[in-house]
Amino acid sequence: MFPQYDVIVVGAGHAGCEAAAAAANMGSKVMLVTMNMNTIAQMSCNPAMGGVAKGQIVREIDALGGYSGIISDKSMIQFRMLNKSKGPAMWSPRTQNDRMRFAEEWRIALEQTPNVDFWQEMVSGLVIKDKRVIGVRTSMGLEIMGKSVVLTNGTFLNGLIHIGEKRFGGGRTGEKAATGITEQLVGLGFESGRMKTGTPPRVDGRSLNWNVMEEQPGDEIPGKFSFTDTMPLKNQRPCHITYTNSDVHDILKTGFEKSPMFTGRIKGLGPRYCPSIEDKINRFAERDRHQIFVEPEGWNTVEIYVNGFSTSLPEDVQYKAITKIPGFEHVKMFRPGYAIEYDYFPPTQLQPTLETKLIDNLYFAGQINGTTGYEEAASQGLMAGINAHNKVHEKDSFVLGRSESYIGVLIDDLINKGTDEPYRMFTSRAEFRILLRQDNADIRLTEIGHKLGLASQTRLDNVNQKISDTKKLIEQLNQIKVKPEEINSKLQDINSAIIREKTPLINFLRRPELDVQQVISFHSEALELTKNTPIEILEQASILIKYETYIEKEKNLADQMGNLDNKKIPGDFNYRNIPALSAEAKEKLSNIMPSNLGQASRISGVNPADISVLMVYMAR
Repeated sequence: MFPQYDVIVVGAGHAGCEAAAAAANMGSKVMLVTMNMNTIAQMSCNPAMGGVAKGQIVREIDALGGYSGIISDKSMIQFRMLNKSKGPAMWSPRTQNDRMRFAEEWRIALEQTPNVDFWQEMVSGLVIKDKRVIGVRTSMGLEIMGKSVVLTNGTFLNGLIHIGEKRFGGGRTGEKAATGITEQLVGLGFESGRMKTGTPPRVDGRSLNWNVMEEQPGDEIPGKFSFTDTMPLKNQRPCHITYTNSDVHDILKTGFEKSPMFTGRIKGLGPRYCPSIEDKINRFAERDRHQIFVEPEGWNTVEIYVNGFSTSLPEDVQYKAITKIPGFEHVKMFRPGYAIEYDYFPPTQLQPTLETKLIDNLYFAGQINGTTGYEEAASQGLMAGINAHNKVHEKDSFVLGRSESYIGVLIDDLINKGTDEPYRMFTSRAEFRILLRQDNADIRLTEIGHKLGLASQTRLDNVNQKISDTKKLIEQLNQIKVKPEEINSKLQDINSAIIREKTPLINFLRRPELDVQQVISFHSEALELTKNTPIEILEQASILIKYETYIEKEKNLADQMGNLDNKKIPGDFNYRNIPALSAEAKEKLSNIMPSNLGQASRISGVNPADISVLMVYMAR
């Protein structure tokens, strides 16, 4: 009934979609198996992409040739660049998206990818032979054979939904859980655990009083994620902000005795940085209010996502409490919030390619690895899809370093440190974040994507043109010199230090209080020179000049780290035979089996003295 596939992808969430698209676009014959064709790329939680550090990941996916940035641009209803008041390492793009259009655009993109086939059914197990995966088995007993398998099961593995004292199986509200895979993998020797996440109520926007809430508009000049020619927004929908209060908190507390989180019915750990509302008022009892973001779910729907009110309390308690939020006095609820527990597999059981160590050609991506968030999942799917394709076509594995991308930081953290709570990306996790900015993701990664066969020649040409134009602009600004009498009055007007001699215009860009538009306005020649220069070129030149010292310092540190990453460790290296290693280092290194000294140095419990010992043995 089925041909043999190069890559079988199980699950059509954000990870599965990127995995299928990547492998297919590289030339693999791909089967995408999903329990429901109508929920491909479903935004299970908030209808938004990007945000702090997550926006950088979406831009990296796009630069490599993935689809998430393009799909986000096509379905966005609002764009904001977060953290513009901070340095460029913190600037993070975020879109509010039309939930239905996002899923529709993803399905259209996949259906227009020639090498992707689809099958709607639950996968209940894997077909394994000689410690190698050779296919999947469905709930109807069908076998689909493939040279590699990528598992992207999200929250569906033995998913259990909690609302107060009620609980029922499901991977999402209204959808059944997936069974069989966890039990088989545990039987094969894998370690599994439980995690928890949650979602807030959805409400009817027609029943809200928008006048008492604070409007949160999009950027005046909206940007976009993709470096391709996707269209920027002309019109945007606003979000709104309101707040909880002591009345809300008091009502929520009446449901604590029935809370599955407080009574111990939920065993899995939830995301620390996105706690439920009951967790917030319990942990931060001194606060008399918490922020609520009121987010539209699309252009043509009245459904509203109540961001910040995630809860698993009884539905009657949820409703009574939410009516005490300003603007929600007469709210009509579409569906209550809930918590969901699901199986995951500690990611220290994976190689840097996301292939499992126990079973050849089997890859894990997304929440099955203990992460949370669409963006984290999508980036893992992209990497797993690329590596599954490369493995079955006998090509080199593909791994990104920590100094190359946030994707590299994410995977390196997962496989070396593991996680016992849902892992979320932050800029603080990246030690080289001044190098890993959202504005230069194309410069960092498009050439790599082109070599993989995912980014087109046009995209590479555009990047090279951007690099050339930026370099030319910097040279031109360096040649323009201004006299004190031409500029000092303008500098005094903005409380910037005056000059006493003729000075290159480029020097003013190094002043933290001046932006590129101000500096250009200081001189008529600069104004004429840049009148048709795109804003991204102006910003790129400004960042490279203003942060030149910091960028150079981080490059040097990255080179030093790269030297360790280049020192390979044999796959059969026996750490237990080295007496000088600490007992903890022997255990951790033997468990994770790092592929190089750099990876070894980042394993929790392995100290610099252990690395020095390893370097001596490696030199021998």
